[in-house]
Amino acid sequence: MSKNKLQKFAEMKTFHNVLQPPVKGLIQEDYFLKGLWNEKVFENNNPIVLELGCGKGEYTVGLAQRYPDKNFIGVDIKGARIWKGAKTAIELGLKNVYFLRTKVDFIDKFFAEDEISEIWIPHPDPQPKKPRKRLTSSHFLKLYQKIIKNDAIIHLKTDNYNLHIYTRDLLAANGIEPIESYEDIYAENLNNEITEIKTFYEKMFLSEGTKITYVSFRLDKRTNILEPPKRQVQGYKY
Repeated sequence: MSKNKLQKFAEMKTFHNVLQPPVKGLIQEDYFLKGLWNEKVFENNNPIVLELGCGKGEYTVGLAQRYPDKNFIGVDIKGARIWKGAKTAIELGLKNVYFLRTKVDFIDKFFAEDEISEIWIPHPDPQPKKPRKRLTSSHFLKLYQKIIKNDAIIHLKTDNYNLHIYTRDLLAANGIEPIESYEDIYAENLNNEITEIKTFYEKMFLSEGTKITYVSFRLDKRTNILEPPKRQVQGYKY
């Protein structure tokens, strides 16, 4: 491990806005803040929004600046990435931002039913050969159903066209109508957080000429989410 990473990990232990629970034990027991984030952490009743696979936390921080009447939590397993977002939030004096270092697989151990109002998933690993691991797969949507308020909005922003199409196919297979869907967000006349907040990876892909896609939808907690019909497009299986 590099000296720089070790320094970041050491500094992050001093950040009041970062929670790093040990993975061991989560399978048997829920996290002590489950159901208590508004009361114990944010000390208000504002809606809670998650950024999953938050990386450097660009959306967690950017949205928190835009919406001071909402609370934001960035979730990622990579501590060196979270360090950047957490440090920026502290420097900006943001009180509605926290970061949680854990795997998205354990998300229902940290949040209670109806605790989450909205979820952003910007530029996740597309997992071309592992459909179950995609953060918009039926497996993960079923996890989100355990923690969201009914009809919570899910946002997927990705540089991977196949992941976008997979997600659209999954929505169609479950009778879910997208709220918005774009195959190239910068070809649209959008003046909001979809285009104005850019992640580290998005900037990298844009410099290479890659188109950025986006789709949002409401997730009904009562829907039994199914995978779309199996097919393979350019090596992308589903």
